[in-house]
Formats: sequence, C-alpha cells, structure tokens
Amino acid sequence: MTQIRQPIVTVAGHVDHGKTTILDEIRKTGVQETEAGGITQRISFTKVPIENVIKRCPQIKEQNIQLDFPGFLFIDTPGHAAFSHLRKRGGALADLAILLIDINDGIKPQTQEVIEILKLNKIPFVVAVNKIDNISGWRKQSDNLKENIESQSANTKLQFQEKLFTLMGSLHHHGFNAKPFYEITDFTSQLALVPCSGKTGEGISELILMLAGLSQKFLKENLKLNETAKGVIFEIKKEKMEYSEAILYDGTLTSKETIAIASFDEPIIAKIRVLEEIKPVSSKFKAIEKVTAATGIRMQLITDKEILPGMPFTTFKDNLEEIKKEFKKEISEKLETDKEGIIIKADSLGSLEALMTMLKQENIKIISAGIGKINKKDIISAQTNFKEKPEDAIILGFNTEEDEEAKNLDKTDIKIIKNEVIYKIIEDLIEYQEEKRNEIKREKLLALSPVCKLSIFQQYVFRKSNPAVFGVKVEAGKIKARTALMDEEGKSIAKVKDVQDKQTKLKEATQGMEIAISLPGVNFERQLTETNTLYSDLTEHQFRQFKKNKELLTQAEIQTLQKIAQIKRKSDSTWGV
Repeated sequence: MTQIRQPIVTVAGHVDHGKTTILDEIRKTGVQETEAGGITQRISFTKVPIENVIKRCPQIKEQNIQLDFPGFLFIDTPGHAAFSHLRKRGGALADLAILLIDINDGIKPQTQEVIEILKLNKIPFVVAVNKIDNISGWRKQSDNLKENIESQSANTKLQFQEKLFTLMGSLHHHGFNAKPFYEITDFTSQLALVPCSGKTGEGISELILMLAGLSQKFLKENLKLNETAKGVIFEIKKEKMEYSEAILYDGTLTSKETIAIASFDEPIIAKIRVLEEIKPVSSKFKAIEKVTAATGIRMQLITDKEILPGMPFTTFKDNLEEIKKEFKKEISEKLETDKEGIIIKADSLGSLEALMTMLKQENIKIISAGIGKINKKDIISAQTNFKEKPEDAIILGFNTEEDEEAKNLDKTDIKIIKNEVIYKIIEDLIEYQEEKRNEIKREKLLALSPVCKLSIFQQYVFRKSNPAVFGVKVEAGKIKARTALMDEEGKSIAKVKDVQDKQTKLKEATQGMEIAISLPGVNFERQLTETNTLYSDLTEHQFRQFKKNKELLTQAEIQTLQKIAQIKRKSDSTWGV
C-alpha cells in the first residue's frame, strides 16, 4: 500500500496579524509549558502528529472523520516570506496554506502579496480571520465557534458581521468567493473564512478541522510518497558546527547517504556526517539513522562548497548527469535573465524566483539575479549599467543587505533599493525609474537650449565690452555657455561665452545662483543699462518642444516659457501657437 506523507502547511499574512500566536495555539497540545515558550522563537518547522491533531480538534472524533495522513508539518518562516522562500520542482513546497488576516485591519500590502503568490502557485488555502476578541464587547461564551458568535450581544454581532462582509468584499476583488466556513457548500469554488482568536483559542479547533478536511478530500494524491529523497535547504545555521536546516518533502533519507545539492554551477556532492530530525511538537532535534518525508531535518555535511538557502537536494547514486538535468530544469528555467536590465539579489532561491516572477509581470528586465548579500561585483555591474542606461543602474535587495566591502564602495551613480516586501520593493523601483527617465528626458530637453530668466545686477559690471562681463541671478531654469539671450522687448542680445563663479568657469548655473556671465559683441553701457531682465532666446521649434514636455519643467520654468511666448508674440501673433 502506498504510504501517505504529512501535508506541508505554511502560515502567512501581514506582519502584525498574529501568526505566531495562531501557530502556538494549533500546536500547543502535548507540549510542556517550558518548551511551549521555546516554540514561539524563530524555528523553521513544527511536526504535529495526527494524535495531537485529533486531541486539539475534538470535532474529528465527534463527527467520525477518517484521516489517512500521519499529521501536519507546519513551516514557520519569519516575516512575510512563508511561501516565496521555499520552492520545489513544479511549484510551491507548501501543500496548503493558512492566510492570516486581522478582522479589524483587513487586507494590507503584505496580505496582497501573499494572495498573489497563492494564486500564482495555485496553493489551496483557508483564511484565519484573527483577533475577533478585539471587537468591542466580544466575550467567549462557548467552545463551539458558531454558538459563540450567535451568543454575542446584538451590537457586537453587528460589528462582527460588518467587518466580515467588508473582508469578503475585499477578497472578491482578488477573485475569491469567500464565505464563513459554516456556510460553505463547495470547497472547490468557495474560500473558507474561519473567525478565530490566537489569544483566547476561539476558532482554532475549527481551523484545524478545515485543514484536516481539505487534506483528506483534495490532497491525498499529492501526498503519496516516492522512494527517492527530495528536499529543499531551508537555512544555513552556524552554531558550534555549520548545519543545513532543510525540509524533506518526498522519499526516505538515511544518515549514511550522499546527497546532491543544486547551485548556480555544478551540483554540490556532500556526504552526510550527522542527520537529525525535528522532534514532534518541539523546537529540538534528535539524531536519527533514517527519516521519512514530510519532516524537518538538520544535516551536518562534508563539503567545502557554499550551500545556498532555497536550493533543492536529492540523494546521489552516481547519477550526476540525470541530477544535473533535473536541477537545470528546476533553476535555470526559473531564473532566465535578459540582455539588459537591473540587478537583483535575494536571501534564497524561492525569494529570488518570487521577485523575478513579479518583476516580469511589470515588464521589468533583469540582467543579473543572485542569492546572498549585495557585493562588489554587483556594484561594478550597476556602474556599467549607468554608462549604458542610467535608469537600469539599480540593485534590488530583497531580504538582503550589502556586505562589508560593498558598504564602503562609491555608489554615487547607482541606486540600491532594499525591502522585505516584494510589493514595496517593486513600487519603489517603478517610482525611481520613472523619476530617472524624466530626469534624463529633462536633461535632453534642456540640452537643446535652456529655459532661463536672469536678473541683472547693475552694480556688478566687471567689464563693459569685448566681452561684457557682469553679475546676474538665475531666477528660473538654468544658464550655460552658448545660450542665446534676449531682453524684455524680444531683442536678441548675444550668445553666452562663459558662466563664472568667483572667476571659476562653470558648466552651468541653476535657479537661485548668483554668477557672472560674459557676452561677446555687447557694450553694456549702450545696450543693457536700462535692462533689468534677460531671457533665453528660443526658436519656435525649441519652444514647441518645451511646451510638449512641460510636465518635465518646474513651475518657474513654465512661467518663464509663458513670458518668452508673450514677448515673442508682440512682434508675431502666431509665434509658438
């Protein structure tokens, strides 16, 4: 008879919506109080045997529900990366998910991100609508959730219904037909909402019932075990020794075996020195000779190569070519890059893949993608991008930072955008690229001939002619050599020879600066003593270009442009129209 493994369940949602409390409530039965405290720390996974599941959810026995799987393996990753962190061939590592939403807060950006990843990976899930105990007047009056809801005061019940309907409406916008679990008639087309409280324990039994029912009814085919051991490296932990924490999601693994771990180059072949398995409902490991999926393991491996988080592994039986092909399918296809684009780094293969998928949905090109900290090589690549395409001189760091060497490098021409939320990092990237493109367009536009308005300082005339040199203040726009100038009447004066500040030549001067300009062929006394203001002398073609792109100009430049048109139209009413 085919063996059935535990479903792998992951819990995700917005950062403050109570994930740890809910997980602790689900897995707390049979755990001593001293160890229960330890479980809330940053552990990666919890194995909950079926007897604990039945004990925590009396309805399974009461309703005589037959369960054929040996329990649950809960993945508990810090922060939001519960799914994106872990991947396997053909999709997500998680078989099932609990999407956690605070009933009082509703859907937040991190919740949206999780919903997108769930949809993308077609992961079945239930919604734990947490913190019902925070609804004004709420009191726990029964262990049966539906009875408890019914026994609330009229005002409290009304508040609860309003918040639940609002959430159902929000989920509808994301394409889900969501209903309270007790109103569900078809689990294939309806999404179950389970009101609950991690604090009081309300609804936890019903949440487990939903997970058990969904697993038994829809997942049995996916849970059949094969012989070959397959897993995903979860995290590299350096204690007294270096350990690789991992999830074994298929097959059986023994402590005498050699495994092959994927990398960006050749597979890493490593012999297992120590194999440990997570104890049931515990944060502790025990040494073991043989483990069967699905379970959390810790391995001490004999290798001098760097193992990267998120990479798949399998047992090695002198089948290197076969493994290489499998890993290539698993990694290369997912991480296809473009000939141009930005540079991205993430903390694990799964995170990197999730980020790449979402960037591609936004049509953002990626020239380089990697795992780990942002390093010198990434900085140099971004600087190369700046020379060719400044708006691509960007490094995205998803759940990662610069290493020490990179922190000390000159990053003047490049932009590093870091965040732990994919939506936010992409939002910041799009905003920055838009600003950068506008800046480049503006530079090109002003290179034609700058829009400028200058106030003349009549008291600062340093040379009266050949050329005339005098002080001005840039009231709007900018001024540089070869800018043609006219007076308030529209009379052409000259093209600027030089722009100076304290006898130092400048490439250009911008709004607010007080500088000296030199104008060849101008006699200041004869031509400018009665003049207070000079403007750039634009051609009609230049004026139309500025008018067409006026969103790139400042308010002062737009007003100057309007003034130039007004002056020019005195002699030609159709000018610039």
